[in-house]
Amino acid sequence: MQPWALVCPTSRGIGLELARQILSSTKLPVVATARRDLDQTRESILTDLKDVEESRLKVLKVDVLDESTMADAASACNDMFPRKENYLHMSFIIPGLLFPEKSPQQIQYDDALLTFKTNTLGPMMMLKHFSTFLPRKSAQLESSPALPASAVWATMSARVGSITDNQLGGWYSYRASKAAVNQMTKTFDNYLRTSAGEHAMAISLHPGTVKTGLSKEFWNNVKEQKLFTPEFAVGKLLDVVKTRTMDHRGRCFDWKGEEVLP
Repeated sequence: MQPWALVCPTSRGIGLELARQILSSTKLPVVATARRDLDQTRESILTDLKDVEESRLKVLKVDVLDESTMADAASACNDMFPRKENYLHMSFIIPGLLFPEKSPQQIQYDDALLTFKTNTLGPMMMLKHFSTFLPRKSAQLESSPALPASAVWATMSARVGSITDNQLGGWYSYRASKAAVNQMTKTFDNYLRTSAGEHAMAISLHPGTVKTGLSKEFWNNVKEQKLFTPEFAVGKLLDVVKTRTMDHRGRCFDWKGEEVLP
């Protein structure tokens, strides 16, 4: 069976760099998603990637606030990668939105709802439409040092989603949405134990503070050595994903490979 990879979304930041590094470090076909400007997203991903076969990159429209776009993208993937001959080996579902409420009085209903729709419900609906591409117990997986030993479904979480680690408070909707991501990850991994056995696992990831639009407001509050470029963060996250074993399934890990407790 032939493996492929999925990254959602990829128009900028970590997602853009994930698509680039997967293309350059593996032989996998990569499905990248964007809400709009698909041609521009494709151009940005392929810029300066030498010796990469451009046909390996497919860019599809997905808006994690619109389930119909996910269904359409999954249908397109089914045409490109029929399940009998192909399987999803690496999946990164990483949409993110942050409204930094410092006190309860700053919580806005519509902002909090949008946070949950983006950070939690979007990834949950991606599970609905794309989890069937993951390998079953009977699948024969491709073995390569460039790939994790099993298929990995990775969803972006955050250290502030940890209830155990929460010593400062604040960021109510963002913290809660990311805590929900960790619960979703564990629940989905329990499902994969039955459907895929040791052929697939689910984990969640904390990339550190990365110099992207999401964190721009807080760059001045972060020590320079703790503010990462997307290139650095993605390299570390790919190392984490490639080195996970069945002992790590269903859990959240930071960019160093250390567990972030629930």
